[in-house]
Order: sequence, then C-alpha cells, then structure tokens
Amino acid sequence: MSSTSTSTSTAAPAMVDVRGPRFTASVTTVVIVATLIAAAFSSVAAAAILGVQAVVFAIGAWRGPRQHPYGLIFQRLVLPRLGPVTEKEPMPPLRFAQLVGFVFAVVGVIGFADGIQLLGLIATGFALVAAFLNAAFGICLGCQASPLVARVRKSSSAPSPA
Repeated sequence: MSSTSTSTSTAAPAMVDVRGPRFTASVTTVVIVATLIAAAFSSVAAAAILGVQAVVFAIGAWRGPRQHPYGLIFQRLVLPRLGPVTEKEPMPPLRFAQLVGFVFAVVGVIGFADGIQLLGLIATGFALVAAFLNAAFGICLGCQASPLVARVRKSSSAPSPA
C-alpha cells in the first residue's frame, strides 16, 4: 500500500450539512410515492419514474451529496434561506446509502418493466421506508449499515492466519 492511499484513508471524511440529506430524502420520498401511485395504473409509468430516481441515486452514490441533483436544489434554493449550519455528517455513509437506494430502485425497475409487479412494489417499498425514515426522523438506514459493511469488507480482505 502506498503512503498516498494510507494518508487518504486516515484523513477525516468530508462533511455535509445534515439538512441537505434530509431534504434529499424528502424529495425522494415524494418521487417514490409517485412511483407507487403510478404502479396502480401502469407498470410502465412506475418503471419510468423509478428509473429516473435510480439515475438520481446513481449520481448521489458516484458524485456524493454535493453533486446529487436534489442536493444541488437544496444548496441553491433552500440553504440560502436557512440559518447557519449547526450539525454536519460524514459524506461516505451518505454515498453508500445512495448506492443502496440505487440497488433497490434498479430491482424495482426490473420488476415493473418485466411485469413482476410484486417485485417492483416490494423493492420500491423498501426504498420508500428508508427515504421516509431519513426525511421524517433523520434515521439513515444506509448510513447505519455502512460501518458494518466496511467492517465485513475489511475482515474478509484481511489475510487468514496460517
């Protein structure tokens, strides 16, 4: 391992205003509810709406909260109207949470697009629960799972004793 990768892994993670991810989760909740309403009338419409949300999740996972489409709306339109930042949270768990949302959204799109309505509804329901918990209560399930996943990945990559 090079010294560059060692120093970056021990550096403090970038932090973001907690209100941004909660705003993002609120918008996501509305989009996912729209998906479920659309699913009652058209699987194609549900797949399309959820497909757009999957792209949004992918951008959030890849680029992070500051480049997330809903995060940009928060930064430009909402944040200037709020008071100063009082609480921040680390960015890596938020990116992981977006990745988890992306996986659920892709599974939901596949379900709706392939006519497996139940699969689409279940995957979309899981995404809705996660988004709603973050929006309403500040509980980020993906963020809670992130350290556990990191620990499992670290222990599985460690050399086994001889």
